[in-house]
Amino acid sequence: MQARAIVRIQNPHHHNIFRRKKHQTSLNIRPTSLTSDSCPCMREMSTSSNLGFPKAQETTLVHHLLFRPSFPGEMRLSIRLAYLFLYNLLQFCGHTWIFANMTARFLTFGGDALADTFYAVGVVMSLCQLLSVLELFHIADGIEKARLLPRFVQVMTRNFLLFMVIVSQEEIQSKPVVCAQFYLWNILDLLRYPHVLLCLMGTDSFGMLWARYTLSIPIYIVSVITEGITIHQSLPYFESLGTYSFQLSLPVSAGIYFPILLKAYLPLLAVGACVTVWHSLRARELRLDKWNKKIKRK
Repeated sequence: MQARAIVRIQNPHHHNIFRRKKHQTSLNIRPTSLTSDSCPCMREMSTSSNLGFPKAQETTLVHHLLFRPSFPGEMRLSIRLAYLFLYNLLQFCGHTWIFANMTARFLTFGGDALADTFYAVGVVMSLCQLLSVLELFHIADGIEKARLLPRFVQVMTRNFLLFMVIVSQEEIQSKPVVCAQFYLWNILDLLRYPHVLLCLMGTDSFGMLWARYTLSIPIYIVSVITEGITIHQSLPYFESLGTYSFQLSLPVSAGIYFPILLKAYLPLLAVGACVTVWHSLRARELRLDKWNKKIKRK
């Protein structure tokens, strides 16, 4: 006992040196992952966040918000959620700009603004509709959970009408029906993209859910009727100008008359609209039932 006491007195810094070495070695140890399940502090932070978001889930954007915590000071990017969030945000901003531009022009110039609608917003509308083709790849690749058939019908009918009919005929671009068509398309997209953004953030509301799956159905029906009217008004211009009509010589001599194809397209448009409405009604029923079960569970 006395010898040990003497050693401690003669080496007062021995214990401090040992603690310093232990501290240095502990700094080199790096945890592989730190999640809310493995650390009580992270669990407390995730449940008492000041942002007001719900508890973390695998498919929500807010707990990961574009990033998933792996360990303090570093974040791991969630590519899928970031891509979907940025895509839907870009579409929402584009359609919001189109709707605001059209409304401001109509309130300023009145009925005279209808003739210049396509010249004012046609480029942005074309870009938004071209980007909407990516949604088919989202569903096919499993990035987005939705039915492929109704989305395919909606995307392809819009792009066909916009690029094959409206863009190709300058005479039809100044028709009031084009302005009405753009308004209906924008209303449908302004009901859909904000709802998708809220779902990605885990803050979806019943109001947006109801508007997305209830109001969009009658608006879509009116939009399809407007598409048929647009095609019908464009037929005389295709017949007189012969746009997209040509003669085949090989292998068999035959003529392609585009107005006839447009007339045959109208019944297909009606069938596609019926299929889309049927799927929309089923999706509305499922979504509302899921929401009601969620409320009862709480």
